[in-house]
Amino acid sequence: MPLSIATTNTNTNIKHINHLLNQSNSISHVKQIHAQILRTIHTPNSFTWNILIQSYSKSTLHKQKAILLYKAIITEQENELFPDKHTYPFVLKACAYLFSLFEGKQVHAHVLKLGFELDTYICNSLIHFYASCGYLETARKVFDRMCEWRNVVSWNVMIDSYAKVGDYDIVLIMFCEMMKVYEPDCYTMQSVIRACGGLGSLSLGMWVHAFVLKKCDKNVVCDVLVNTCLVDMYCKCGSLEIAKQVFEGMSYRDVSSWNSIILGFAVHGKAKAALDYFVRMVKVEKIVPNSITFVGVLSACNHSGMVDEGLMYFEMMTKEYNVEPSLVHYGCLVDLYARAGHIQEALNVVSEMPIKPDAVIWRSLLDACYKQHASVELSEEMAKQIFESNGSVCGGAYVLLSKVYASASRWNDVGLLRKLMNDKGVSKKPGCSLIEINGAAHEFFAGDTNHPQSKDIYKFMNEIQEKLESVGYLPDYSGAPLIDEINEGKQNTMRLHSERLAIAFGLLNSKPSMPIRVFKNLRVCNDCHKVTKLISRIYNVEIIVRDRVRFHHFKDGSCSCMDYW
Repeated sequence: MPLSIATTNTNTNIKHINHLLNQSNSISHVKQIHAQILRTIHTPNSFTWNILIQSYSKSTLHKQKAILLYKAIITEQENELFPDKHTYPFVLKACAYLFSLFEGKQVHAHVLKLGFELDTYICNSLIHFYASCGYLETARKVFDRMCEWRNVVSWNVMIDSYAKVGDYDIVLIMFCEMMKVYEPDCYTMQSVIRACGGLGSLSLGMWVHAFVLKKCDKNVVCDVLVNTCLVDMYCKCGSLEIAKQVFEGMSYRDVSSWNSIILGFAVHGKAKAALDYFVRMVKVEKIVPNSITFVGVLSACNHSGMVDEGLMYFEMMTKEYNVEPSLVHYGCLVDLYARAGHIQEALNVVSEMPIKPDAVIWRSLLDACYKQHASVELSEEMAKQIFESNGSVCGGAYVLLSKVYASASRWNDVGLLRKLMNDKGVSKKPGCSLIEINGAAHEFFAGDTNHPQSKDIYKFMNEIQEKLESVGYLPDYSGAPLIDEINEGKQNTMRLHSERLAIAFGLLNSKPSMPIRVFKNLRVCNDCHKVTKLISRIYNVEIIVRDRVRFHHFKDGSCSCMDYW
């Protein structure tokens, strides 16, 4: 139905146009309004153009038109039409969404030329634009120049930008600086809580949670996004029970809240709980799951070897909920098959999926080839696909391939592969583990001797080794396939893996009955997994290890992964 605009009065027209644009739910309506503006308003002004630019900048598919309309304003010479300070936040929003760095820089130049460089709202939009385009240093320069013109939004945009790129320490520093001048709001706390989760710092996360409860107003305490971030943070910090308590205490939960707890259960190896919460979500709460929900559900099935269930949920996702599978979903399906030893079925998924597989999918196949003792030729093909998909040198693929050669006792190939790695400047990523004791983080690298307690740690590790051997422990050398580890010192090399140093330090310094939480940047090797199970039984302690993929809860000589990892 055509939209009509009254022509009796210009001001009335503008108000009517603004109302129509706010009510408009399709681009065709916006186009109709635009056409009628050109026909009915004889003295177009910046406000008229601003509301059009605003509408295009808010649209999902037509943000480019906001930039084109801005260009039309600045090239409109006959009517001497100029943009005003209200124009730029909308244009910069479109540039940020489209990652249009060149156009955004031009807009910034116009801002400076017209003397709007101290306008708070424009500067906030510039910060968001540069940060979205990956120019965080430039965004920080704009922020630093604002000085007394900053407001809460200025701080929030800057803090959120650092959180998104993983500069969590800077997030916390800026949070402390912000509190000197402004009260944090919901958006501030979301970013700060995400930073705690990214750092894996449970003590810091609990402090921030207490700050929310004691210092923030009721709107922040009850905010669904803040509480969802708390659920996610506790899951990432290894405290699934507190995450569950926060979730159950929420007065309102949206789909993101359910996604966070389902993903949390999945990464902790609690497949049954994850699937139970999914059923509760869709059957009891009547919330429609989205793409991320099914990532959590498929991950839960994947980590527990539930192949049939995973296939059922994948079909449910596409047929019942009409969710288009993304690369992540296909990756879960491939890994589900591959981990269970169904390599041919996994390859069939890769060959039939409508999306080009990435290096992550090929790597999961290579890892499965190694664990399932597939042919060396097939493993080599997987490695080749990784190198071609990655577009750069991938040290992890070389390490996996070396494991394949070592398992097949092809030591010459192991040596040649190591030489190739040296020639290409490829090195094995050093293992690094982090443990938090009494609120202080301690970092250990493989073979680390820099810690102030190194002497005590190594002395205690010898004691641990004696107790391991007394219960019949025999090393598993499959985690030491590189040529410099295949020698008479290979057992000693594995004893010095970073998580073992962290666990020994934790045993020496933790209070009795307190769980030991270790975060590692790489996958836990077979031998360290076996050793940690034994340590949990010998010392009667719960040890929680998060590796690159998932959490392992070791207790009483067993692991939550049931050795399926």
